[in-house]
Amino acid sequence: MIVFVMTAFVLNAQDITANNKVNTPKYEKEGNLVKVTKFYSTGEVREQGFYDAEKKLTGKWIQFNKQGKKTTIAHYYKGAKVGKWFVWKGETLLEVDYEASRIASVNEWKGGASVIADN
Repeated sequence: MIVFVMTAFVLNAQDITANNKVNTPKYEKEGNLVKVTKFYSTGEVREQGFYDAEKKLTGKWIQFNKQGKKTTIAHYYKGAKVGKWFVWKGETLLEVDYEASRIASVNEWKGGASVIADN
């Protein structure tokens, strides 16, 4: 009986350790940038993007919901919000244009808009 209880305890402890590894962000060097991938506790990708050598957000960043669908596509340059951002909220798609981290314009589509910018 003691062996059974100890075996169950050890196996349970291993599962907890494995789950913590799933939540750990993954860092990969790609040229002069560092690609980071963050995860939900289920192991699904939550967010993915790049940092430059100065540890500032740069390039394309994508966020996902727990079902793996994109919720945001964003662009940064040396930490500043730039370019077109796409944000999906239910049946609504927002296109936000940034210039030097300031909103320049916003367009909103409803209904089938998710197909327009699904990339």
